[in-house]
Amino acid sequence: MADKRRVAVFDVDGTIFRSSMLIEMVDELIAEGVFPREARHLFEKQKEQWLDREGDYEAYIQAVLKAYYRYLKGVHYSRFLQAAENIVDAHWKRTYRYTRDLLAQLKEKDYYLLAVSHSPKTILDQFCPRFGFDKAYGTIYETGPNECFTGEVIDAHLIFNKAAILKRAVEKENLTLAYSVGVGDTESDIPFLDMVAKPICFNPNKRLYTYAKRQGWKVVVERKDVVYQL
Repeated sequence: MADKRRVAVFDVDGTIFRSSMLIEMVDELIAEGVFPREARHLFEKQKEQWLDREGDYEAYIQAVLKAYYRYLKGVHYSRFLQAAENIVDAHWKRTYRYTRDLLAQLKEKDYYLLAVSHSPKTILDQFCPRFGFDKAYGTIYETGPNECFTGEVIDAHLIFNKAAILKRAVEKENLTLAYSVGVGDTESDIPFLDMVAKPICFNPNKRLYTYAKRQGWKVVVERKDVVYQL
């Protein structure tokens, strides 16, 4: 049997990409007239509260998700794919320097690069190959015979369990967790960070930061053009 490859697993939104793929997708679909303009009404208030540091980012994301799920059903896949291509073509360089450089270093060392995200797999498949990822796991939305979205998620039980995804990839791709690396930014990444040999909490939210300090994990913060290790 061939030697097993070391694996490095990364969250994407807020860890590599300096925004949220989902937010960008909703904005693009509204701009292109695929979603109605009134879709913004479902998350405008939460966005303003977050920008004013009076609200929670999680509340903002959940409001965007609400708009996304409300208007996705009936959208043809081709329009969704075009929106994904537009976003990545325009914004793929909007990444953090630390994680971008770390990806390049790990690729040089022949690590298997795995992206695990709750963002739509369609947009991850446009974005992740540009950074040398071997595979990307994201949310897959069901389409009917007419190639329009039904509003249902495929394998929801798996995609929302990042530890299960990593375990599946390790078994399927002949990988090893010895010397493995994991990078995440919120508490939803804790399950896979607990599995790897070298967990890195990058620009963590409060819940992940608190957990990381308790576990003695590496915490890295990038602000402007300076990278700090806490």
